[in-house]
Amino acid sequence: MPLRFSLRQLEYLVAVGEAGSIAQAAERVNVSSPSISAAISQLEEAFGLPLFVRRHAHGLSLTQGGKQFVEQAKLVLAEAARLNDLANTITGKVRGPLNVGCLLTFAQVVLPQLRRSFVDAHPEVDFHQFERNQSEIFEGLRNAALDLALSYEMNIPADLEFVPLASLPPYAVLPEAHPLAHLPAVSAAELADHPMILLDLPISVDYFMSFFTGLGLRPRIAERTRDMAVMQSLVGQGFGYSIANIRPWSDRSPDGARLRYVPLRGPVRPMRLGLVLSEGARASQTVRAFVDHCQAAVAPEGTQGVKLRIDRPPRDF
Repeated sequence: MPLRFSLRQLEYLVAVGEAGSIAQAAERVNVSSPSISAAISQLEEAFGLPLFVRRHAHGLSLTQGGKQFVEQAKLVLAEAARLNDLANTITGKVRGPLNVGCLLTFAQVVLPQLRRSFVDAHPEVDFHQFERNQSEIFEGLRNAALDLALSYEMNIPADLEFVPLASLPPYAVLPEAHPLAHLPAVSAAELADHPMILLDLPISVDYFMSFFTGLGLRPRIAERTRDMAVMQSLVGQGFGYSIANIRPWSDRSPDGARLRYVPLRGPVRPMRLGLVLSEGARASQTVRAFVDHCQAAVAPEGTQGVKLRIDRPPRDF
């Protein structure tokens, strides 16, 4: 008897079951919402039972049967992934899907270059990237939506592995005309009286605030944003300073204003950049290959942030 479903349909089922929304599931797996809806309808028709209860304006809820199907689908997908890993091990090839998460604060600076050099070396890898905050990265690794992720060593749970790549000191990000922009280094105490643009991401925000709370100070938060580019533009236009650990190669904000990156001095802890992996992730040859690639490509560049050891000619299009 032929199978009445595909692994792709099971992947969509699990995504909707965990997200509780077709739109959120579509974003998670990088496909259109109509494709997700069609897959769910096809599964329900094939097995002759409703998997979800549709509630207007409240998303979808799994039926009792749907909950059992989602759990079984996870097992089927895990076993299918092991078959792919076994084939790669036997053949010695690096290929197949690879879902890589990256912390929002530096996704634009680090991941695209790593992805380009990795897929050039391993063209049979189906590489997908996902920009997430730290909490979302942990969730994605645990539910197998992500194979591994680039992030900072911030509150890494005991059930996840951290592979360090580089140690990154913090910087004050200042507009060129800021009264502290000319200094070779600046302290949190010197910054505290000036308006601050806070990069307000889960877990990251506690790290940035710790520079002040450790001195018994409270910064003057003028604005909060979760977008690194928005933060840079607000700083460039003189609305305040910010703090970050990744220093872009350009000294200009996205809207063209000149920025100064001044090292933060005093009792400040650098942030460690690395890879976060779920238990058992190294069983995949493709995951192991990406870990090795990152360890070879990412080099700490002292006070200049991160440099990639990638020497390759421009691509022709």
